[in-house]
Amino acid sequence: LPPAEAEALVQALRGTELRDIGGAGWLRQHEAVEKLNMHAILSAAAGREQPLTELLLSHGKIPVLIGELITVELWKHKVFPVLCRLQDFKPMSTFPIYVVLHHEASIINLLETVFFYKEVCEAAEDGILDLIDYCHRKLTLLAARGASRKPETQNQQGTLASPSSMQELQEQAETMEFEISLKALSVLRFITDQVASLPLSALTRLLSTHNVPCLLVELLERCPWSCREAGTLKKFENGVWHAVPPEDQLKMTKLDGQVWLALCNLLLSPECRRKYHFDGFNKSQLLKLRAFLTDVLLDQLPNLVEMQRFLCHLAVTEPAPPKKDLVLEQVPAVREHLLKKNAGKWEAIAKHQVKCAFSPTTEELRLQARRWAQTYSLDMMEALIPDKPRCRVCGAEAAKRCSRCRNEWYCSR
Repeated sequence: LPPAEAEALVQALRGTELRDIGGAGWLRQHEAVEKLNMHAILSAAAGREQPLTELLLSHGKIPVLIGELITVELWKHKVFPVLCRLQDFKPMSTFPIYVVLHHEASIINLLETVFFYKEVCEAAEDGILDLIDYCHRKLTLLAARGASRKPETQNQQGTLASPSSMQELQEQAETMEFEISLKALSVLRFITDQVASLPLSALTRLLSTHNVPCLLVELLERCPWSCREAGTLKKFENGVWHAVPPEDQLKMTKLDGQVWLALCNLLLSPECRRKYHFDGFNKSQLLKLRAFLTDVLLDQLPNLVEMQRFLCHLAVTEPAPPKKDLVLEQVPAVREHLLKKNAGKWEAIAKHQVKCAFSPTTEELRLQARRWAQTYSLDMMEALIPDKPRCRVCGAEAAKRCSRCRNEWYCSR
């Protein structure tokens, strides 16, 4: 993106009401988030500096992105199931709903890219508590699914499919949930990188409220990004499942590394050791890590040598209990506010959105497809239009697209 356009997109980011999801204004914001997300990914892949991070910081948009993430997550769990249950809701195209589901993936991916920087974590302000809770929900789901995880049939990396039915849409939402949860793991690890500067309430939620160290141990045990299929070990990396050759089966994946680094941050920092309660249960769970600390693993991540020493010391000592200080704990506000504001209105919101956002006419789909074609793949956009494209000159069924603009269609004549 040109710098001026990137800044304009960042400045335009606003918090949206849950009821307005899927509407025209919300779609414009989604397109902006999608463009910013792609811009951040390409800049990071090229090893360039991130002026986008500076823009988000200078305009105070990190809390806005966190608020949007929590809003669309709540929509997915409260409103989307109602849409799926509506017997008389048979949309011409389910892609507008898919865009909403994909919005969560776009935001968490953008946050994953920018949370690498310490200043972003500090700029999250009170939203860091909601983000920690969000990551905990995703990791809990990930751990629960670990034992039964099976690789799904997926589209090529980086493409979107237009689901043809609500049933297929639910299946794709399930696949997306897995990938979103893995992004949340990376965000949580970046948050733990800053434990020395986190607010006391954030540290309390990580260590006491959610007991994240024990949750990370469970993730290592269940390893949901790894499974066996027909005797072949498969691992999920870079958005796809792939078979692992025998010589690489002991190699640490990036996801394994994220878990270990987060554990190191939470268990080895003085701030966390003073606050974490090493009771009998927590101690027994943490000592399970010793079985994973093989010479092969230590060679790949030498930082774990200090973790090994810590666990050996933990096994033979009784750590001092945490200090019983009186703490006025701050609680997350974004999700709680949304729940109170929309309590008992989920069905009404779903029916409003069916009428105003998710039942576009053929002509509206055509107009939307032209806008989305700038963001998503052209082939996928063609699948949105329920009938064949027509020649812009004579109106007959078109055979090919203009080779210059790639938007207009023409018949063979």
